[in-house]
Amino acid sequence: MSTIAGGRAARRQTLRRIRPRRSPAVPLLLAVWAGAAGVIWLWWSNTPSIADDNSKILNAGRITGLLAGYLMALVVLQMARVPALERRVGSDRVARWHAMSGRYTICLVLAHLVLIMWGYALQAGKSFGDIVQQTIDSIDQLPDMGKAAIGTGLLFLIGLLSIGPVRRRMGYDTWYHIHLLTYAAVFLTFWHQLSTGNEFAVEPTAKTVWYGLYGSVTALVLWYRILAPIRLNLKHRMRVEAVVEETPGIVSVLISGRKLHRMGAEAGQFFRWRFLAPGMRLSSHPYSLSAAPRPTMLRITVKAIGDHSSALRDLRPGTRVWAEGPYGALTAAKRSRGKVLLVAGGVGITPMRALFETLPGSAGDLTLLYRANTTQDLALWDELASIAEERGARLMYAVNSPEGERPDISAETLSRKLPDIDRHDVFMCGPPGFAQQVYEALRGAGVPARRIHHESFEM
Repeated sequence: MSTIAGGRAARRQTLRRIRPRRSPAVPLLLAVWAGAAGVIWLWWSNTPSIADDNSKILNAGRITGLLAGYLMALVVLQMARVPALERRVGSDRVARWHAMSGRYTICLVLAHLVLIMWGYALQAGKSFGDIVQQTIDSIDQLPDMGKAAIGTGLLFLIGLLSIGPVRRRMGYDTWYHIHLLTYAAVFLTFWHQLSTGNEFAVEPTAKTVWYGLYGSVTALVLWYRILAPIRLNLKHRMRVEAVVEETPGIVSVLISGRKLHRMGAEAGQFFRWRFLAPGMRLSSHPYSLSAAPRPTMLRITVKAIGDHSSALRDLRPGTRVWAEGPYGALTAAKRSRGKVLLVAGGVGITPMRALFETLPGSAGDLTLLYRANTTQDLALWDELASIAEERGARLMYAVNSPEGERPDISAETLSRKLPDIDRHDVFMCGPPGFAQQVYEALRGAGVPARRIHHESFEM
């Protein structure tokens, strides 16, 4: 079993950092809608009249194309891992925004393609049935349309592979690397917007704004996806210190480095880890810190549920580590009440253990509820018990009965265990089904939704 000491120092560090912050989600969404309104105004100001059916179809194609181009920039922005989004809004929320924006973008691109080609066909005296031939002719005759066709095909491919049932049949690494083709798709489709878009041909200011939008997003991607990680890893030079089996199928990886406490990480956050070992160099996976950062040591605790997580147990000390982050908003900054309930399901204990150690509080303020199938699956239990004893905190577990019956985690049970639960903040991490069950129980027990803090990466 691995043990990382220094809980009091970590709490002092956390206490200095805690400044309750409001999520910038609402202002950001307002800015997004303002941008969409600006795009619609651009179309309207360059549309003197819509007289006949052909004009209506062409203009519908124009507006869907403009909105698709605007959303493409936002889709890439949501992939840039900008700290204001990843650490303030929350990585899970940004991931959901990205998935939703991607779906809307593909729908708008499809509508644009059909409508604009239909309009061109009508202009040429053809019918709706000639759309395919009209598309081929446009690719041959119009500037940058060949690149746009390839980019559109990539977008449709990525969209198809991101559908839930298809996505779940693919390995994480395969899907991740295919998803990176989004950058190529956006690059290829960008140029035809300027060369064939009526708004940009007649309005030089609009073209400048479009270059500014895409240029800014490109700069953010280059900085936060490439340059910032290079800087972080050259500065901290991380390596595997040891790999320790906590329970069957769960290991902790201790990672050493220089001045790791200056990486800006907080309890509850995660990094995307790449271990430079044979067969793992091309894989980057997100794992939460299972202890507060120390000056020379970080720790993650991982359950073997896939090829990458299973391979961690074979890592050798000295293996170089490449990390990106920290990410996630499940931190002490979410806290708004003196009393806190932490709820963990399975390996979701990792961020909860770090928060249990570091959240400032007096005796009796903190409670941790740990759900697992059996007592043997309670990873890090000895550490949790030690922290609870030192801090005067309450530690509870919920496991299946010997007959396999699942424990009752309901509003009534929670209210009985914690009569003042409606006056608690709740931090929660676990599998989606478990998280939904606990969320409903907490709401039934009177805990306001704004005080239930969790991150989920199911899209």
